[in-house]
Amino acid sequence: MAEIAFREALRQTMREALLADDRVVMIGEDIGAYGGSYAVTKGLLEEFGPERIMDSPISESVVVGCGIGAAMGGLRPMIELMTINFSLLAFDQIVNNAAKLSYMSGGQISVPMIIRMASGAGSQLAAQHSHSLEGWYAHIPGIKVAVPYSPRDARGLLRTAFSEPNPVIFIEHTALYARKGEVPDGDYTIPFGQAEVLREGSDVTLIGYSGSVHQASQAAELLAESGCHAELLNLRTLRPLDVEAIITSVRKTHRAVVVEDDWKFGGFAGEIAAIIMEGAFDNLDAPVARVCGADVPIPYAKALEQAALPSAQQIADAALELM
Repeated sequence: MAEIAFREALRQTMREALLADDRVVMIGEDIGAYGGSYAVTKGLLEEFGPERIMDSPISESVVVGCGIGAAMGGLRPMIELMTINFSLLAFDQIVNNAAKLSYMSGGQISVPMIIRMASGAGSQLAAQHSHSLEGWYAHIPGIKVAVPYSPRDARGLLRTAFSEPNPVIFIEHTALYARKGEVPDGDYTIPFGQAEVLREGSDVTLIGYSGSVHQASQAAELLAESGCHAELLNLRTLRPLDVEAIITSVRKTHRAVVVEDDWKFGGFAGEIAAIIMEGAFDNLDAPVARVCGADVPIPYAKALEQAALPSAQQIADAALELM
């Protein structure tokens, strides 16, 4: 067991995949000589060369389209898009090609590619680079969506992503890159669709993914000081979603607070709330609560940015209101 940073867990897993399989190639803006916008690919160009670590032009549609073609041709490409908002420039390639080719070919074509995107606010990247659009991609059949929270998640889920026969959207919260955590030794994986109970509790279930798990964890500490025992659920993937873990926890605690950095209206938190209502309505002692980002473009100013995001206190207050 070693304690490493989130970005280092990703880098080690990528290096491992490159060493294990000559078909693995990486394409993206500034991933080579610069080492990646978040230093995740640092050192890989020097070790594996420009034929496998390829700096791309600033054209996301071309980069993703190239990755799709490479995957169809027998390679296992990993595409890095600097932030999730840039993926909108490749939305047609992702949604209409990568996600659908296996279905439309009757399974004759597979697209084994990973598209990594940085997401979330809290790093002062302002309104155009602070989106949390995970729910958009979870809406699309044909792709899987991983949203790791810890270095352990990052390593285990990325290993699984490299074995997937069709596209995986791998979303990394910018505020997590420097965060450290323990990563098990050995060749472990984390299956998609397997949520993690980070904290056992009996009074309310706090449900989050990626960066929102951190705020929910802090809220659980605040609730404990008030004598409220919260159970904390880290979803890990949004598609497939571990519906069974959500329902099991809510049936145990009889209350739920869903936490999401994204805007509340039309967000993925609403999907989780609907799943709870459909699967555990008779077990609920209060309506499902949602604590989400403010309905505004994310401000650049630090204080305003933090005010636009869910806080531990807001989550704790929402949980106490259910009591």
